[in-house]
Amino acid sequence: MAAEAEAQGETLSYEGLRAFEGLAAATAGEGRDPVNAPMIRHWCEAMGDTNPAYEGPDAIAPPTMLQVWTMAGLSGYAGRTGAYDDLLALLDGAGYTSVVATDCEQEYVRPLRPGDSITFDAVIESVSPLKKTKLGEGHFVTTRMDVRAGGELAGTHRFRILKYAPRRRGADPPAPRAPERSRSARPRPVVNRDNAGFWDGVAAHRLLIQRCGDCGTLRFPWLPGCNACGGQEWDTVQASGEGTVFSYVVMHHPPFPAFDPPYAVGLIELAEGVRIVSNVTGVPPEKVRIGMPVRLEFLRVDEEYELPVFRAEGERV
Repeated sequence: MAAEAEAQGETLSYEGLRAFEGLAAATAGEGRDPVNAPMIRHWCEAMGDTNPAYEGPDAIAPPTMLQVWTMAGLSGYAGRTGAYDDLLALLDGAGYTSVVATDCEQEYVRPLRPGDSITFDAVIESVSPLKKTKLGEGHFVTTRMDVRAGGELAGTHRFRILKYAPRRRGADPPAPRAPERSRSARPRPVVNRDNAGFWDGVAAHRLLIQRCGDCGTLRFPWLPGCNACGGQEWDTVQASGEGTVFSYVVMHHPPFPAFDPPYAVGLIELAEGVRIVSNVTGVPPEKVRIGMPVRLEFLRVDEEYELPVFRAEGERV
């Protein structure tokens, strides 16, 4: 299958695939049901989420339910266009017949409440060049869906799949990444409207924690709404930089050129009471212990990028 896909893939023009970028995947789609309390209750019970913001007369829907109100069965949803099906058919014809969902990203603009009528539009946002993965060669396809409540934008849902040709069983695995790849090629975080302020703070050597404007609860990581009361207003406080190792893991595998295993990844409990995942430095990874005091510092990983890490107190490089 992989060899067949390679042969067929030679006739698949990337320019032809990119021609689908910007085409509508759905227009004027409608949710089958309004936002409603029973679905919210089922969702919260399945997730074990007991937040009081999701029940009662002033309830809102959990933000992560954004896509739920747009989903339909195998028959598809109203408003679906042929462009997305045509793109997948083109990839199928070139031998990229398998599919796996890889990731999604959501942005929340306003809360959804029981009774809201949902409409949506979707667009094919991008098609990647041919990529080599452990599953096989293929193309990543990203769609963006704008979800509206009463005609007002409520949030955006980006969904990415890999359409690939599976490697034949027993075939040689993909070649390792080129050894000349520099360790400075550290993976970049996803920066969006909800967390951009955090990364602006890091650039200024400030570790910022969100504080709810309604109930004062501190929260980390950054979120569009308060976990405690559902409030949407917030400001920030700067962390003192003091903390302790709440939990940790020592990474040995898989190897990645940007990192040098073994290294310790810790769940750090800050003095302010919130927790952050980061590297523990200053001691060999086998010396990291739960309860170890640590202090914030900023590690430059390349010319443009710094990360907050935590050094064991009293230790020196």
